[in-house]
Amino acid sequence: MSLKTLLLAATAATAFSTASFADHKSVEIEDAYARVSSPSAKTGAAFLHITNHTDVDDRLIGVKSDVAARVELHTHEAGDNGVMRMIHVEEGFDLPAGSEHVLKRGGDHVMLMGLNRSLAHGDVVPVTLVFEKAGEMTVDIKVDLERKAQHGAGHTHGRGHSDGNAEHDHSKHH
Repeated sequence: MSLKTLLLAATAATAFSTASFADHKSVEIEDAYARVSSPSAKTGAAFLHITNHTDVDDRLIGVKSDVAARVELHTHEAGDNGVMRMIHVEEGFDLPAGSEHVLKRGGDHVMLMGLNRSLAHGDVVPVTLVFEKAGEMTVDIKVDLERKAQHGAGHTHGRGHSDGNAEHDHSKHH
């Protein structure tokens, strides 16, 4: 084997191992779904599970979608009278290295306000998550009007990269 062939083989092996390593060192989105209270609703919400597989602290700082006039990160908190209310979380959600953050009903979530169209079961809503370090990541989120609040079956995966590219998964939700 010539030195040139050996060097090409070593370079290729390094490239493949680096690509595989980089694939596991990313932000991952799983189990994403959206809901509306009725087909004519003007607001909706999206829920998802975020995992930071990197060794760098990050933060989900924004969210956007063409499906609504306003898209914000929200949470629930008890008001002065003890009644839970939704509030906009302008600073976003921390995502420490190696951690997970679940956006779920009754907690942190993506709020879709001023929907441009009605959303029916099975529709797909493209949502762009904006991370402080990982950059923008667009995820296609399926509308699931039949899902129970504690259900955790189907998954939607996406890996965010600082170049703004993300995979889209149109996997079936249960």
